[in-house]
Amino acid sequence: MTAPTEETQAPDLLYSQAEDDLRAAVRSLLADRCDAPALLARIESDAPYDQRLWKALATDIGAAGLLVPEELGGQGAGHREAAVVLEELGRAVAPAPYLTSAVVATEILLALGALDGPVTELLRDLAAGRKVAVLAVPFSALSPNAAQPAGVVADALEGTVTGIADAPAADVLLVPTTDGLYAVETGAEGVTVEPLVPLDLTRPLATVTLTKAPGTRLANGASAVFAVRRGLLAGAGLLASEQLGLAEWCLTETVRHTRERHQFNRPVGSFQALKHRMAQLWLEVVSARAAARNAADALATGSRDTPLAVAVAQAYCSKVAVHAAEECVQLHGGIGMTWEHPAHLYLKRAKADSIAYGTAGSHREIIAELVDLLAP
Repeated sequence: MTAPTEETQAPDLLYSQAEDDLRAAVRSLLADRCDAPALLARIESDAPYDQRLWKALATDIGAAGLLVPEELGGQGAGHREAAVVLEELGRAVAPAPYLTSAVVATEILLALGALDGPVTELLRDLAAGRKVAVLAVPFSALSPNAAQPAGVVADALEGTVTGIADAPAADVLLVPTTDGLYAVETGAEGVTVEPLVPLDLTRPLATVTLTKAPGTRLANGASAVFAVRRGLLAGAGLLASEQLGLAEWCLTETVRHTRERHQFNRPVGSFQALKHRMAQLWLEVVSARAAARNAADALATGSRDTPLAVAVAQAYCSKVAVHAAEECVQLHGGIGMTWEHPAHLYLKRAKADSIAYGTAGSHREIIAELVDLLAP
């Protein structure tokens, strides 16, 4: 391996002071408004999203505009800061449309490069937390390299798309069609949003049906394809940070529980077999942190290796998150099957995330393709 040059700088995997401060603010907010009892009560209600929590996160902390330049009303930060927010949201399995709106939808709009008009207006609304926008494509098994999603006819904006994440909370749908990208208000005539029963109750899904729905065209076919792929790439890359936060919570809670739980007059965590399992999980989480931070740094710096970094992060972090959640359930003695304990929420989020924005297998295929291209 060659040493890093000016063209290929070594990734910065450490956290800055500003990122640590942001983490502390988000963690404090979530501890106050999204603890386990509040979360369990929220998912049993008809409104899984806490609007006050979203307002505090998006507006008071300013997290919704981290990727948006200051001249458009955002914070002018970047993907590294957004990754920190997602780590904390993953740690709390918080029901907030941050990944879908503040990352994917925002990244799509930024990729269009418009300096004025409806794109800029929508970006300002997203950055200020006034609106939530989601991409009208299925959340599961869609790779960043996927072709333009089908299912909606451009001329009259007609069609049905199922499995759209956070659609029940959305004000605007970004609808890819055969001839471009459209912004469609969810409250407009001809738009039906039908909630589904998802595996992950903290991230609602819905089926959207458009029947001659009115929409604003944001981009033509070629520009739309590029923007959607860029949004999916950022979504997949920063989803790894959410999976990292989830895995860290599972490891931390499992270690705590095995220290407190006694069997034969000694903590169960002192048994060698369990020590080995938790040590192995710790190694996996540490490696997942490196992969997730590398992907966030690549997105932030615009590295030419970004597709590879994102594919590596997703191929690895998906597996680690699921393994950590499974170990959490098992080493709690199966308590994850008890509704009152939040462990089952982490397992469901890990499982749902593992097929979002491309499965681990699809990302391994991307890695193989990219490695072949780089081979001499």
